[in-house]
Amino acid sequence: MRNVIVNTTPLIALCHVGQLGLLKKMYSEILIPRAVYNELSEKKESICKKQVDNSLDWIHVENIENQMAKSMFKTQLHDGEVEVMILAKEKNADIVIIDDANAKKYAKYLKLPVTGTLGVLINAKKQGYIYELKSVIQEMINKNIYISEKLMELCLKQVDEKM
Repeated sequence: MRNVIVNTTPLIALCHVGQLGLLKKMYSEILIPRAVYNELSEKKESICKKQVDNSLDWIHVENIENQMAKSMFKTQLHDGEVEVMILAKEKNADIVIIDDANAKKYAKYLKLPVTGTLGVLINAKKQGYIYELKSVIQEMINKNIYISEKLMELCLKQVDEKM
């Protein structure tokens, strides 16, 4: 089994467009640190929290072992992002799925293999799990998930789709 560690924002984005199940299709199982689960739990009526709770057979909530390591990260990162990186190091992650640009920089600095929500969707299209990338990205935009037109165009080019 591959160790795939996922942060809060990609979970929320995929939940909002009904694509959380892509993670199961692509990776079989994923790990989320306790802090990510707690972030999802902040809103009692969270659509994503309900979907994650219904998927705990393949989404595994993990506690990080090295609590002291949290103090070594700058406060620019949220608890979830920090725990994603610590858990990724502890589990020797095959991939980390995180969207925040600053968190991605930290992950790359730690030599973690990193992608984001759009990278997951591009791979899902290439592997035949979704039929059209453009419609999924457009649905994300419709759900107030910011994706620039330039970024959308770059993503679509990778899977031979047009704006």
